[in-house]
Amino acid sequence: MRIHHLNCISSCPLGGRLMDGRTPSVVQRGELCCHCLLLETSRGLVLIDTGYGLNDVRNPRGRLSPLFLGLLKPALLEEMTAVRQIHRLGYKPSDVRHIVLTHLDFDHAGGLDDFPQAAVHLTRTEREHAFMQGTWLDRQRFRPQQWAASRHRWHAYEPRVGDTWHGFGCVKDLKGLPPEVLLVPLVGHTLGHAGVAINTGDHWLLHAGDAYFYHREMDLDSPWCTPGLRLYQTLMEKDRGARLQNQERLRELKRNHSRTLTVFGAHDTLEFERLSERAASA
Repeated sequence: MRIHHLNCISSCPLGGRLMDGRTPSVVQRGELCCHCLLLETSRGLVLIDTGYGLNDVRNPRGRLSPLFLGLLKPALLEEMTAVRQIHRLGYKPSDVRHIVLTHLDFDHAGGLDDFPQAAVHLTRTEREHAFMQGTWLDRQRFRPQQWAASRHRWHAYEPRVGDTWHGFGCVKDLKGLPPEVLLVPLVGHTLGHAGVAINTGDHWLLHAGDAYFYHREMDLDSPWCTPGLRLYQTLMEKDRGARLQNQERLRELKRNHSRTLTVFGAHDTLEFERLSERAASA
């Protein structure tokens, strides 16, 4: 299996260094990548999260919340969308047969309509709460404008059943995908949030989505997060206890399996650059 690491449009939040830990000052905007994966499998291309999509770039005010447009100021460049990066790799949108979503937040699912032939995989709980639009914040983060046209292609998985994987329960094999790709429940950031585990043959990758935001949260002895991202995670969390418990479980996973497994989050630019071996803006 060949794996491509894609940054599908960085966010540039207020607070600079207080957010990303590496911007020179707090008065500059920071950089948080949107780390997606493209898998070349025996059953076609599989995209893990989509990042922002072409229609987000072309009509941001019609698709995205003014709150997050102002707070995060995403660098909405068409060439950084997943579909354009996939074109540059020599593929067509129709070559993407499956999309696996960690969750339905606006910066993870904006490109769904760029791949009209792909089946979409997510947890049933995530689907239900996105449809419900139950709170003001839910209506800002879950944007039907991004995914309404793709709903007939969704496969939603029951949250309370599945197999075990490295101590995590209710882990799902996905319909039509090879057994090397698994959906791993990581509730907290949203109520249907999940990670995606990929078996590369001699190593596992775990895309942990928004289970954490900053690489030092995975430090085994003294986990730490930047003040800005700590506040942002608190703002966005749906179940604080589950979120913090799952972070601890991810640290234990790293402690026990560091030689055979790599955990990474969706928005840490340092992690993206280490794994992709290139700058996030490239």
